[in-house]
Amino acid sequence: MRSALVRAARSVRWYVRELTDESAYDRYVAHVRKDHPQAEVPSRRDFERMRTDRQEEDPRQGFRCC
Repeated sequence: MRSALVRAARSVRWYVRELTDESAYDRYVAHVRKDHPQAEVPSRRDFERMRTDRQEEDPRQGFRCC
């Protein structure tokens, strides 16, 4: 019973992280470490700034209202 509850909680956590794109930084870090091992991994804050800047520069990404 407990293991089923733990599995369900993990599944919900994974789903919410994917839905909100919270896992984007984790995927980016994995990519940098795999494909560019000599490169420095940016902090979470720097990653979010780069991501926001890229979204604002590309009109295909939509727009930010706030």
